[in-house]
Amino acid sequence: MVRNKIHIIFVALLALALSSCLTSKKVNLLQEPDGKTIPSYVDTLSFEDYQIRTDDRLYIQVYSIDENLTKLFNQGSNGSNIRYQMMSGSGDYYGTNELYSYLVDADGNILYPMIGEIPVRGKTTREVKRLLEEKLEGLVKSLGNYAMMSVDVQVIGRFFSIIGAVQSARVPLLKEKVTIYEALAMAGDIADYGDHSKIRIVREIEGETTIRTFDVRSKDIINSEFYYIEPNDVIYIQYMPGHTFGINHVTTTIAVVATTISFGGFIYALVVRSMNAVERSKKSGGK
Repeated sequence: MVRNKIHIIFVALLALALSSCLTSKKVNLLQEPDGKTIPSYVDTLSFEDYQIRTDDRLYIQVYSIDENLTKLFNQGSNGSNIRYQMMSGSGDYYGTNELYSYLVDADGNILYPMIGEIPVRGKTTREVKRLLEEKLEGLVKSLGNYAMMSVDVQVIGRFFSIIGAVQSARVPLLKEKVTIYEALAMAGDIADYGDHSKIRIVREIEGETTIRTFDVRSKDIINSEFYYIEPNDVIYIQYMPGHTFGINHVTTTIAVVATTISFGGFIYALVVRSMNAVERSKKSGGK
């Protein structure tokens, strides 16, 4: 009976060591859905241009062949350098933001010099660009200047956050389209024992917060609603259950198995020796 229990314990320890090992199935991306461990997702990909929201900040740069107009509307700033600082979050970020950007107020407007309030909430940057060009050209024409004007509009201060089983960070969005794969790469990829099957995105739109959960291993992600992230998204990656005792390398697995076998053999020999000693003691006592 004791020997059977020893065998059971030994097998259980060995199974635990092997089951703790990471497999490619648990961590590989772009896997074919199998309907069991790798889910499939409906083709719902429909990327839409970002619509400006309350509390966004807009960087606006005006271009014209008339240098006086360019300096007037751009406050004499070095446009490309200022835009890079604001988009990347480098330099005196908050001071630069206040000085060279326009805040979308609670009513969805920005206050632009010599024009006044301009409604921008719910519009894309392209729509705001056309609106500003019309208003600025109308303004300068009323003053007898017919110089062509072009406007560049960018939403600045765009970030996403990533936390959990990853190198937690608040990362600037330097372009319109950023995929979930790019977001993970920016954060240094998921840790060894991050759960790839339950990625969560916390997203807030106009005061409403939603939580979306998906399996990033599935190839179907590319065509799903989960593929692109949005500004202010919070990506949370939880740890796999029991990750503290996990094994993530073949060499480590072999070492654990060898140690388990050795320890099990030692315990087995010790128990057998004790049992034999007890039996001998009984026999000698019976004589």
